[in-house]
Amino acid sequence: MAIIVLEAVCDYIGEEQKGTLQLIENQTNAAYKRLKSQAMGTDNKRDAAVLQLCAELFDPDATSLQLKVIKYLQEQTDAEIAFLLLNDKDNNDLFCQVVSDTVLQEEVRIANENEHSTFGVALKGKEPISEKDIPNKNLKELEKLLNISIQTFLCVPVISKADESLIALVCVVNKSDGSRFCPDDVHIIKHCFKYTATVLTSTLAYQNERKLKDQTKALLQVARNLFTHLDDLTKLLREIMQEARNLTQAERCSVFLIDTETEELVAKVFDGITTDNNEPQSEIRFPRSHGIAGHVATKGELLNIRDAYSHPLFYRVIDENTGFRTRNILCFPIQDEKGCVIGVAQLCNKKTGPCFTAFDEAIASAFAVYCCISISHSLMYNKVIDSQARNNLINELMMYHMKVSPEETSQLVCETDTLTDFSLDFDKFTFAPRWVPENDTCKAVAFMFEDLGFTTRWRIRKDSLVRFILMVKKGYRNPPYHNWIHAFSVAHYAYVMVKNARLHEYLDELEIFALFVSCLCHDIDHRGTNNSFQVASQSVLAALYSSEGSVMERHHFAQSMCILNTEGCNIFENLPSKQYTRVLDLMRDIILATDLAHHLRILKDLEKMVTEGYDKNSRKHHKMLLCLLMTSCDLSDQTKCWGVTKHIAGLIYQEFFSQGDLEKALGHKPIEMMDRERAKIPEQQISFLDNIALPVFNVLGRMFIECKDCEDAVYANRHRWERICQVLKDRDRMPIDEVLALDFDSNGDIIGLNK
Repeated sequence: MAIIVLEAVCDYIGEEQKGTLQLIENQTNAAYKRLKSQAMGTDNKRDAAVLQLCAELFDPDATSLQLKVIKYLQEQTDAEIAFLLLNDKDNNDLFCQVVSDTVLQEEVRIANENEHSTFGVALKGKEPISEKDIPNKNLKELEKLLNISIQTFLCVPVISKADESLIALVCVVNKSDGSRFCPDDVHIIKHCFKYTATVLTSTLAYQNERKLKDQTKALLQVARNLFTHLDDLTKLLREIMQEARNLTQAERCSVFLIDTETEELVAKVFDGITTDNNEPQSEIRFPRSHGIAGHVATKGELLNIRDAYSHPLFYRVIDENTGFRTRNILCFPIQDEKGCVIGVAQLCNKKTGPCFTAFDEAIASAFAVYCCISISHSLMYNKVIDSQARNNLINELMMYHMKVSPEETSQLVCETDTLTDFSLDFDKFTFAPRWVPENDTCKAVAFMFEDLGFTTRWRIRKDSLVRFILMVKKGYRNPPYHNWIHAFSVAHYAYVMVKNARLHEYLDELEIFALFVSCLCHDIDHRGTNNSFQVASQSVLAALYSSEGSVMERHHFAQSMCILNTEGCNIFENLPSKQYTRVLDLMRDIILATDLAHHLRILKDLEKMVTEGYDKNSRKHHKMLLCLLMTSCDLSDQTKCWGVTKHIAGLIYQEFFSQGDLEKALGHKPIEMMDRERAKIPEQQISFLDNIALPVFNVLGRMFIECKDCEDAVYANRHRWERICQVLKDRDRMPIDEVLALDFDSNGDIIGLNK
């Protein structure tokens, strides 16, 4: 093999010239043999060194192998720094675990999205590159990462012989003598990995398998942890968030469940988000189709976002409000066995890398299966518990109440009454329904159904109506105030409103029908205690409804449904399907509106509606008006004459004091109005009228001029309470019954005071 060819051109070659040329040839051959001998010696030395290195590569840990390989490369190339950028085939990232003799606490990952990235040229051409092939900006970032000024740099791709795929990029930095890296250095690196690449890839594969095994164990532990919280969905969601963070090394996690009724995503526990008062956010809702979580919920596909701020779906307002910086996001659906999405989990900010990896995606997908099973079982478990509580409640109700006898039904069916059978003023606001004898109240209710045209319009059978009325009456217990007579009075006010206030110009006929029936049913099975007492006493009702709020109101609606579902009592049976569904929805909303907490929440909206004008085409205005009407009917006793109002106050305080006594028996201190030793009835009545009743009837009077007299009547009753309050101010405390016995003569003077 020739390593050089000499060509001489001359006019004449004599013997002397031939001798000279022969001498040159001999010298050239000698030089070639010497160089060949040196090269073979160098290769032999390198082979021996590589074989020695291979003999030392027995560690099961990839970082230990890298330390040995990198040490060898530094020595052979005389480099100050050396490191390997291993190729992650799952997501096409490069990752570095070791630099020279240092194992990094957290591996550094470098995304390779295009040829303009730091190592884009080497990756595209699979050929060695130097510092000249790296963009200056990227070179500066690399210097910052390595904490060294790069004078010379060599990067050599290591390619698999099996499939021509990239195994790693081998990087050496700055020769110790200041010279540049040369082709011989490239040969050294390739020669090294000719023997060590297989060992390194096998060890990495083994390490990944071991990691997968550990993650599988972790998932089994996760399953064990999750299934210990099935009884409490909130705790379960917190556990899911914690486990998801641990599995993927994420900084934050949020879990959203899908509310199928409102088509919203709901986060009951939201990692790191607080209100303006720095209180934990209780619940966050947003449309199912909005944002990254909404996209995943709609498509049912995992989304791995490397740069959150560059993604069009990212909602950065939360970051701006909280000061938190979202870098990257892994959002995955929680699906049932049919592929239906029941929730979404969103992880933010990978702590051990620049973004979430394909391995994180795989773990998240596996974890989602456990999430779905545990959430589904939790929801099912709570439904079972709710059903048991409902059954217990129904049994209690059935034991307490008697069935309607056929004789009662037949007697009421046969009776036909007219307005004059009760009073000529029966359809006037001034009429006091409490003076109707209780034995006549069921007949009066049947008359109101007939007079308002409900029985004809909605094709209500007379026997069904009678059974319904009798069952509703029997559904009421007998506390001093919240009893059947109260329900009758409330329904009567609704009747008078329909007769006098032109409600048909504001509401449709089904809404008016639902309002009247709701008034009749709105306090069924009231126990004479309020929502707060139910929760404090941990009653069956609280266990059933406290998570939804409005404990008693939800119970009243549930009992109304029980009566409607009783054979022969369904007055809605002849309604078309859509109207049947709608009337039940209306009843639910109207009965829930009797919770004064609900009324206070919407009072400003009601005032705004009246000020700006009622829009008959607005569903919101219809709903608010129904709530206003229900509340005004519920408080209608305050619009009657002084005798009725004072009588009602006595009944209410009997209930209040009974609850106060129960609270004392439980070791609790009742509020002042429920404590018979501390209650100040006149002052409390004035406060109630000022803060609750008067705002209601003021709004009602502004909307319906026919109701202005009702507002005036409330003011007149307030004036009487104020008179009593002034008189009692300078006197010793009077017993409650004596206060309620006070009255006014024809001149407006108080009578009943002891001198």
